[in-house]
Amino acid sequence: MIESFRNIFAIPDLRRRLIFTFALLAVYRLGSFIPIPGIDPVAIAEFTKAAEGTLLGFINLFSGGALGRMTVFALGIMPYISASIILQLLTVVWPYLEKLSKEGELGRRKITQYTRYGTIVLSVIQGMGISFFLERTTAPGGAFLVPEHLQGWGFRLLTVLTLTTGTAFVMWLGEQISERGIGNGISLIIFAGIVVGLPGAIINTITDMQTGALNIITVVLLVVFMIMVVAAIVYMERAQRRIPIQYAKRVVGRRVYGGQSTYLPLRLNTGGVIPVIFAASIMSFPQTLGQMIDNRWLQKITEALAWGEPMYNLVYFLSIIFFCYFYTSIIFNPEDTAENMRKYGGFIPGIRPGKRTAEFIDKILTRITLVGSVYLAVVAILPNILIAGFKVATIPFIGPTLDAFLPAWFTQGLGVKFFFGGTSLLIVVGVAMDTVNQIESQLVMRHYDGFMRRGRVRGRRG
Repeated sequence: MIESFRNIFAIPDLRRRLIFTFALLAVYRLGSFIPIPGIDPVAIAEFTKAAEGTLLGFINLFSGGALGRMTVFALGIMPYISASIILQLLTVVWPYLEKLSKEGELGRRKITQYTRYGTIVLSVIQGMGISFFLERTTAPGGAFLVPEHLQGWGFRLLTVLTLTTGTAFVMWLGEQISERGIGNGISLIIFAGIVVGLPGAIINTITDMQTGALNIITVVLLVVFMIMVVAAIVYMERAQRRIPIQYAKRVVGRRVYGGQSTYLPLRLNTGGVIPVIFAASIMSFPQTLGQMIDNRWLQKITEALAWGEPMYNLVYFLSIIFFCYFYTSIIFNPEDTAENMRKYGGFIPGIRPGKRTAEFIDKILTRITLVGSVYLAVVAILPNILIAGFKVATIPFIGPTLDAFLPAWFTQGLGVKFFFGGTSLLIVVGVAMDTVNQIESQLVMRHYDGFMRRGRVRGRRG
């Protein structure tokens, strides 16, 4: 292992990419401490502390604490992710975008440009919602988050401009990391935001133990739970279904090609952590609209979709399953795979080449995606119950009766004050595995030993 780390810095190109990645992540963290002009930092700190374990605390996780401090990077990368979702949905239903997606590199660049425009539009909308929210919200002590003499359209427009510019800059940082660094830039930015919060979360847990807010048994159970979740994530992310493929012999000139047996690896979780990030981004959108529009029906919908409510958990669960299938259908096309196999003389034993092969692959992919999507949804939803419990009392008709028969830890949670477990661990472990896999590939390509001498690290897409 130590030798592998030495090899990383022995390769000039890989060393340069790593330094570049760390430098841009440092710039991102620096911007997470520059506050929006006009806010009261003391009132913001009090409000954020009171909002731990709520939807704000959940969204704050992805921005690395920037939202809780209301800094220039408060929106983080979420508008870009939302714009990507919208463009990918439109690609399926809009022929123009579908045609662009099939035009190779040129079409991809145009879609990326449209995604950037969409990011700016969503940033403006969410920035305006945040400005209204800041103006009419007070801290637990009664102080306004924005002093009354600073409120008005001047503050709102300045907030929108600041947050939109910050989001555009974060988007640029992510693209630069993907192009000139190591790993996926957008995922690494979210990864960095989560990791920097873990030391503080551990300190808070120790403090709660010392004050008696948490007992040692609860903490031990949480640690065991975290270890089990990490083990499950690693196991499931590396799981795959191997479809055997036989290649027929071909004579080209004086050489004979083919005749060997291989397999087509289908990942159990083809989409990785992207469906979880997509679902989290979508779930935050109704809250933004609820802050901007004062409508009775919209307020009821916002309350029903509040973090920790049964409807929120149900919609979040189903959204993850939907985005697993949706994202898998985008990045993997069974028809193209079957056609490529047919061109090179490959076939699945017992299955006719062409259409039958595509149907067979699609059938298997649909089944394993169901298992992978349920695994993602369960791992992501469990921490919600640990933190806030499953509020069955708010379910119409049967809620109050059911609440009386269920244990308190299930209906009220364990009182953990930070977002612990599922979603954060999914992203941290998943992104770490992908990044290590890319570094491993660079080392092996240059004839250096990787991190594992007996076999390569298998990432989700390796």
